[in-house]
Amino acid sequence: MADRDSGAEGLSRLAGEAGAGLGRRLGPGRGDATALTLLTPAHWRDYELVDSGDGAKLERFGPYLFARPEPQALWRPLLPVGAWEGADATFRAGGDEESGRWVYRRPIEQRWPMAYGDLRFWAQATPFRHLGVFPEQASHWDWTGELIGAAGGAPRVLNLFGYTGLASLAAAAAGAAVTHVDASKKAIAWARENQSLSGLEERPIRWIVDDALKFVRREARRGARYDGLILDPPKFGRGPQGEVWKLEESLGALLADCRAVLAERPLFVVLTAYAIRASALSLSHLLRETMAGWGGVVTAGEMTLAERSGGRQLSTAIFAAWSATASA
Repeated sequence: MADRDSGAEGLSRLAGEAGAGLGRRLGPGRGDATALTLLTPAHWRDYELVDSGDGAKLERFGPYLFARPEPQALWRPLLPVGAWEGADATFRAGGDEESGRWVYRRPIEQRWPMAYGDLRFWAQATPFRHLGVFPEQASHWDWTGELIGAAGGAPRVLNLFGYTGLASLAAAAAGAAVTHVDASKKAIAWARENQSLSGLEERPIRWIVDDALKFVRREARRGARYDGLILDPPKFGRGPQGEVWKLEESLGALLADCRAVLAERPLFVVLTAYAIRASALSLSHLLRETMAGWGGVVTAGEMTLAERSGGRQLSTAIFAAWSATASA
């Protein structure tokens, strides 16, 4: 493992030299009616966007380097070909967005531990190009954690489409009582393993395998209320009973139903979307509509990762966030 770590450190130095002197700031154009925000996490140690370009990104997850497709990377890579060829594994895309396979240049562990602050979790290369963590989401973990901590007590947080549970664990670590919902039993099992690895077994987290829309409607009938909502819906998915989810057709209805489970004075709502035709402005308008009557602040924009090689910000998702008191 020492050889792998030193190799990653060497590549980081190479990337830093390639990016020396390049700026990282982007801002709204003059005359914009709504200023969009770029959220870029600044506290990662176990993750790094090393380089990007030619429709791909080179990333470090813990001790390993991975090359994955990235349609947003329209520019040219800054690092030499040899740096990319040094990746431990490369994902070769198939005929659609989710198909493909990993090509390994050397053996890697089936899964390995990673950390973000006090959170600990397992990463692994999945058949769908993902590795169990979306690093750009760390900006949301930090923001919701601050709001939960400032609120005091044990705010109730509902995390829909919760995947491997990192947003749930961050909220629980900050003091929230969390309800985590995902349609995948495998994702829930992975999330619970992450809970154990983080030493958060005693924190109040309900793990629910269910269809998000059905669950919210049942909670509304039960009179359940939540102080915070986290939504990270997929572009397309299926519930445990075969329910079909299409984001552009279903999101409006879900948010309308979410109004019925919000507390009288909610703290926050966070919405993230990947690989859809809608813009951050679309999410902003939808969230403003959802939160009408509560006042507060809506922030919207793009979630980005800062490239080590050149400082370029790679957009990976769009988001909108509402808070009673503070912008994201």
